[in-house]
Amino acid sequence: MTSGQQARKTPRSDGPTVAEVTMRAIVHEAYGSADVLHLAHIPTPKIADKEVLVRVHAAGLDRGTWHVTTGLPYALRLAYGIRTPKNPVPGLDLAGTVVAVGAAVTRFSIGDHVFGVGKGPFAEYAAARESQLARKPANVSFVQASVVPVSGCTALQALRAAGNSVRGQKVLILGASGGVGSYAVQLAKAAGAVVTGVCSTAKMDLVRSLGADHVIDYTTQDFADGTEHYDLILDIAGNPTLSRLRRALTSTGTAVITGGEEGGSWTGSMDRQLRALALSPFIPQRLTMVFGTEGAADLGHLAGLLEAGTLVPAIDRTYPLEQVPDAMRYFDAGKTRGKIAITI
Repeated sequence: MTSGQQARKTPRSDGPTVAEVTMRAIVHEAYGSADVLHLAHIPTPKIADKEVLVRVHAAGLDRGTWHVTTGLPYALRLAYGIRTPKNPVPGLDLAGTVVAVGAAVTRFSIGDHVFGVGKGPFAEYAAARESQLARKPANVSFVQASVVPVSGCTALQALRAAGNSVRGQKVLILGASGGVGSYAVQLAKAAGAVVTGVCSTAKMDLVRSLGADHVIDYTTQDFADGTEHYDLILDIAGNPTLSRLRRALTSTGTAVITGGEEGGSWTGSMDRQLRALALSPFIPQRLTMVFGTEGAADLGHLAGLLEAGTLVPAIDRTYPLEQVPDAMRYFDAGKTRGKIAITI
């Protein structure tokens, strides 16, 4: 092996001690409520050939992080650890500066400002796959960029699952004031749809500010009362029965289920989504589901929308790293309007 070949196998960094220092991080050694989270000093992560090390400036708190922290539904533990979390540092969304790159990385260099998904970014440093990052637009702050990846990609893919252009169509968004919903409203409006958002009374002003043409307060009005019928329903973290969704659809409309917090401890909302898929072939309406994934292409598309001002993150609150348990409690209380960011 030549010295050049050896050099290409060595991760590049801005200093020989980056991978040797310890860092502050929020950790949890067991599944549970926000009480299991605490601040600790742990080794800075090492990176693989196709990964970069990111100095995290901000991270986003999303529903997926809540699920991984609590270990619910139990089926999730098959991927994240049966008895205890495989990775003690929670979090998914991040925005920060690249400080080291793996030997096989070609898209990023040291000093690049990026956003995307990392391996436990509730910490000063996080490893991230090159394929799950994009460059942060210069006119968008790290805090703003940090709350986009998971929720933004899910909203984009849910709208895409409609199968056709939504221009001129009537689109109903359940959970319009949440993380995914706040992006779905903006993306649907940008695509030319007539958007109705469903939320609680206290969050109606937010949904209107996002561009929704109509807002339904679910505490006083039933979206499935037959008054209106929609070409597309995006059911984001809702819990309506399939029959109610169908009542609100046009005769050939589409419902896309992207989440839901109801269901048993083992599978959560998956039973409703699987029943939707099983029923869909036998009815004129289309029922489908989306599990959001975060890839470079969609992140790059979202970066363009952010840069153009078409997509603007709705940030409810920011918390410093040491207050992540408080952020999780606030999120769990269901009060969040849009997104929560963690500053580091």
